[in-house]
Amino acid sequence: MQTTLESPVIEKKVEKTEAGNYFVSNYPPFSFWTPEQVPFVERVLHGQAPSRVPLGVYFHIPFCRKRCHFCYFKVYTDKNAGEIKAYIDAGMREMERLTAKPYLNGRKAHFVYFGGGTPSYLSVPQLKDLTDRMKALVPWDEAEEVAFEAEPGTLNETKLTGIREVGVTRLSLGVENFDDHILESNGRAHRSAEIGKAYNFARSLGFEHINIDLIAGMMNETEANWKVCVAKAIDMQPDAVTIYQMEVPFNTTIYQQMKAEGKVTAPVADWQIKRDWVSYAFDEFQKAGYTVTSAYTVVKNPKRIKFVYRDSLWDGADLLSCGVASFGHLGGVHYQNQADVGPYMQAVDSGKLPIFRAYQTTHEDRFVREFILKLKLGRSDWAPYIKKYGEDPRKHFGPQLDYLAKEGFAKLDDAGVSLTRTGLLQVDRLLHDFFLPQHRQYARYT
Repeated sequence: MQTTLESPVIEKKVEKTEAGNYFVSNYPPFSFWTPEQVPFVERVLHGQAPSRVPLGVYFHIPFCRKRCHFCYFKVYTDKNAGEIKAYIDAGMREMERLTAKPYLNGRKAHFVYFGGGTPSYLSVPQLKDLTDRMKALVPWDEAEEVAFEAEPGTLNETKLTGIREVGVTRLSLGVENFDDHILESNGRAHRSAEIGKAYNFARSLGFEHINIDLIAGMMNETEANWKVCVAKAIDMQPDAVTIYQMEVPFNTTIYQQMKAEGKVTAPVADWQIKRDWVSYAFDEFQKAGYTVTSAYTVVKNPKRIKFVYRDSLWDGADLLSCGVASFGHLGGVHYQNQADVGPYMQAVDSGKLPIFRAYQTTHEDRFVREFILKLKLGRSDWAPYIKKYGEDPRKHFGPQLDYLAKEGFAKLDDAGVSLTRTGLLQVDRLLHDFFLPQHRQYARYT
């Protein structure tokens, strides 16, 4: 491969929070995935199963009690029990068709992830029905992690016991904030009193890994509130905390209000404030014995607590993904299902795979993807990329790496690159400059 950048990287000045996404969750950007490439998924599915590629399973549960004002995922707040059952049935028919294909048939899950929406919105009988049917198609008995997202207000002793009994090992609580006014004004369904009740009972059930999510810079949030949130999170002593910086994607109610009022700047904290708040949180958690393990995570015991789903995907694992709007990856091909439940159900009911768009990655795409995603961990060595891809990041990303070092965002050494705290706190903004030239245009707006 040749070096892909001929001119120096130009720093992007980002202060006020405007609409759009900086967060890099995959590569190439979703806007480059097309319906025309869906046949590549079928081609992979009819090929031979790989012997050394781990397989993950993702199921999207798009139901919520309430839509958060900052949410950009596909969720529904008006579905009854019958409609939920019909959706689960459709998802299982989809998974059955996929796992019957040669590429997936007979493979076991290395990890499982339930995302949403709100997976904990399901009743215990619904959850047990779903997981029993999934296990029959892709056995979990060797899975290293079964992760499950939960909204505190949907949890009680019966629900948590059911979640534990179906085999969930990693419970992720969407706390976001501990102040009722801030939760209400941002559209969250739960309240502060529900957080402690859910967490304490979950802890008593022996979940291997309990994570809580926080968001820095929500609407109406102040520095004083943020410090209280950090202190309360430390008092809880979760196994891990994931901290996001508030963004305002285009398909959120916040953006719709901005658009109606003719505003460009979102009613949330600016970027420097958000970075300062996350840095403060990192410092406080480190004082409490936690370790910063990525741009977003602090972990109490890094030797025991792992993020198998994240790390496996970033290392190139296959992901069998089912459900409306879900994203998957098989044999080097990214794919996404139909983004609305109507077309999704119609495709499944007609005997088709409900895939809407796909992207067949090249060798170079996969190299870039792995390098930029793993850079979010704060440290990346050169040797693994030379061995796996035959490409030295120092040559491929020379101008970008020099820029990071010059601006104090990273330190380079003979073995690899380490991000400084300043670089880590804005890594997603910086990663856009590592995209291949053909993928940079409009990448933020996908």
